[in-house]
Order: sequence, then structure tokens, then C-alpha cells
Amino acid sequence: MRPRPFRPEAMGDDIRYVRDIEGGLCWHRCANRILYADTDRSAVVYHANYLRYFEYGRASLMRDTAFPYKEIEASGFVYPIIDLGIQFYEPLYYDDPMWIHTRPAELERVKLRFDYVITHAESGALVCRGFTKHCALNASGKPTAVDPKTVRLWKTFPE
Repeated sequence: MRPRPFRPEAMGDDIRYVRDIEGGLCWHRCANRILYADTDRSAVVYHANYLRYFEYGRASLMRDTAFPYKEIEASGFVYPIIDLGIQFYEPLYYDDPMWIHTRPAELERVKLRFDYVITHAESGALVCRGFTKHCALNASGKPTAVDPKTVRLWKTFPE
């Protein structure tokens, strides 16, 4: 089965935001390059490293929208991953440039989800799609309502 196309187009002068002309949704994007340490014996990126790329995309999105994790955690909230998924389409190799596209997806009372798309920065090839689902915990480790700053990001992020 072929994946649905992902064709990001810049939204104005800020290259950190793109709109997928196929699906119509807005995404935050950041660039990264594959390190040798990220590859396995077959010379492709080891599958678990995509979770690190998702984290990089998530942290970049939060920082660029004035909601850095550091501040959210300092206010007493943490967001551990409780579910995740990845669909792989094309491999990445050492020194390949990539775009990590991230967007806020679902928001529930104590849970939230980020969606991701990784593409090869030069060829535009769709590398993978994924998601991470998180649960809001307070400083005592008990589930709690998602913090107001994060709720505001979900409500104000462009569609």
C-alpha cells in the first residue's frame, strides 16, 4: 500500500511552518542531519532513533511557539509517552538531511497527541509518519489536567 502523499509548502517567510498541500494541515518543521552513530550495521538509521527525532521535533515546536518544555516542567507538569506508532516508508542514511514535521493533534482532558512526518530534505521522499501520545502528570506523578499553556498551543496552532 502506498502512503498518502505529503507535499509541504512554505507559509510565508517563516520556513519553520509549512502547509501540506495534499492534506491541507499546517505543520511546524525543523531540520536535522543523520549522524553516523544513528545508523546500524546495514548503514540505515536504526529504527529506535526515529523516536529521538520525534522528540527533537516536539521540543522545537514547543520552543518556537513560546512554550518550551523546560518552562512547563518548571511549573510542575511532565508529559511521559503512553502510546506511540511509526510507519516507515523510505530509509535514511548517514549524513542525509531531513525535515521533521510536527503538529499538535488530539487534545483530551489529561492526554494529548503529537503527529509527525519525516521527509528527506533534498529529495522530498516521505521517510515515515508517526505519533506520540502523552499523559499530563503533576509533580507527584498523578494524572492531572493538561496545563493551560499547552491547551492554548493546541487551540491556537494553525489548522
